[in-house]
Amino acid sequence: MEVTYRYKARDKFGKPVNGQMAAGSDAEVAAKLKEKDLTPFLIEPVEESLDMHLFERFRRFKLSDVNAFTREFYTLTRAGLTILASLEVIDEQDRNPILKKIVAGLIQNIRGGASVADSLARYPSIFSELYINMIRAGEASGRLEQILERLIFLGESEEKLRMRVKSALRYPALVLSAIAIAFLVITNFIIPKFAALFAKSGVALPLPTRILLGIHDAFTHYWWLMAILLVSGIIFFVRFLKTPTGKLLRDQIMLKLPVFGGLVLKADMSRFARIMALLIQSGIPALRALEIAEGSADNVVVAQAINKIRVSVTEGTSMTQPMKESGVFPPSVVRMVRVGEETGKIDELLLRVSDYYDMQVEYTVSNLMVLIEPMLIVVLGGMVFLMALGMFLPMWNMISLFRH
Repeated sequence: MEVTYRYKARDKFGKPVNGQMAAGSDAEVAAKLKEKDLTPFLIEPVEESLDMHLFERFRRFKLSDVNAFTREFYTLTRAGLTILASLEVIDEQDRNPILKKIVAGLIQNIRGGASVADSLARYPSIFSELYINMIRAGEASGRLEQILERLIFLGESEEKLRMRVKSALRYPALVLSAIAIAFLVITNFIIPKFAALFAKSGVALPLPTRILLGIHDAFTHYWWLMAILLVSGIIFFVRFLKTPTGKLLRDQIMLKLPVFGGLVLKADMSRFARIMALLIQSGIPALRALEIAEGSADNVVVAQAINKIRVSVTEGTSMTQPMKESGVFPPSVVRMVRVGEETGKIDELLLRVSDYYDMQVEYTVSNLMVLIEPMLIVVLGGMVFLMALGMFLPMWNMISLFRH
């Protein structure tokens, strides 16, 4: 079955050429482009339209939905059903309208002769490159059931981590929101009334009170300008973060944040090690595994470090030297990879690395509230201190004036 692919290439003069082509595989697209003296550097299937209703377009297909689909698919294939029969059962039973459309598309493509991996590749915004390549490896090796089981473990571990982090951050977010609302109420409704009273008494307003009044005046007279600046700033910030420079800067800052930087690095190390181990165990060559791991990395800094490792391996050197030079991978990871390369058991040692960092992430998340509590106290204390000074300093000045 032919699939429509999107490609980006360069001609013999280096001029970029973009387009689409129907073919049976990405290799066929590459071959046809080479016949036209074009050198491709990107070939990917065009995402199939889901033709959703308006209300469905605002619903995201979450990681939990992908995990639920994978578990259903694994359970049915393990029970002895064929791939098509398993998908048909999922299509009949599932109530998620987006998943039903995806599964219907998968069934149609597979009946037309496409593989499961190629059918999944038509939904790149739903199924990651890692997911698709592991399914492809499972089909090629006849171990699709084992691959699905590994994908379940990987997906559910990632989902559990996200839920734990969200749960740990919920309380600080509520506290900060409450103090922000209180700050706005005091500066816009309470402080102005005190200021009018102090002005009549002729008491000079102290600096904290003038700061709060300045904030009140900005909200009262220049709210439209603040709204324009806020919306413009958000739009610029979001667009900047989508650029390569913005993503790199964001991830560099993220790794340097107190508490959260260490958590992100530990989670990335665990993810890298587990993905590499699972891909190698699934029969995917190390170079291809590194390429997939690079594409699956959530952090650009880590992805760049993995890319340097891949380039080094391509040139015939080991993985450990570029890992050490990157400054991203901790010494423990470098040592385990070195031992794995020497013993030929790199997949087993990478799994141990992943298990170790999973425990570290679990400990950090469990104690996240304790770790960020000092920062939270400083922020809350600063805001409360400013509001208290702004309200009570003028009162003390008035009391001193009356005494004299």
